[in-house]
Amino acid sequence: MEYMNKTLTQITFEFAAMEEKEIMSADTAVMEEKVRETISPAIINKKTGSQRGRKSLKDINLASDLINIPDDEELFKKQYYSIGEVATMFRENQSLIRYWETEFDILQPRKNRKGDRFFRPVDIKNLVMIYDLLRRRKFTIEGAKDYLKKNKNAEAKFAMIQSLERIKGFFLELKASL
Repeated sequence: MEYMNKTLTQITFEFAAMEEKEIMSADTAVMEEKVRETISPAIINKKTGSQRGRKSLKDINLASDLINIPDDEELFKKQYYSIGEVATMFRENQSLIRYWETEFDILQPRKNRKGDRFFRPVDIKNLVMIYDLLRRRKFTIEGAKDYLKKNKNAEAKFAMIQSLERIKGFFLELKASL
């Protein structure tokens, strides 16, 4: 009961320091507005949160057409590609590429004694097919496995689809130039 007899003390705040903070925040707001004028709206509206976890379906759809795989001539100039290079080609995490390697038997990158993965151009071609099945055509992993097992000529079909898409792109460029 001794604690009940203690007197209470009042805490005071200094508002002069708060006014300085308000002035400083107004200056930063002006600077932020100048930055926003120079940066495109797509960058400003993008979430600044963590890059971990799953991407949204909208982001996956937008990124599915943006993979940066070189042409066959340039791809086959190098014998091996590191997992970092492959991940940047597909704009995916290295962990996702490693996961796909464990799930799909057609991916068999070479590993050195340290355990680093090195992908051959054939592996990259197979990754393009897997990426197409999973990202563009929205197969599940199990569905993509079944498709690859049942359709032995899936690679030929995929090559034909890619060549038709290149022709379509050529015609669209030609139409735009007219």
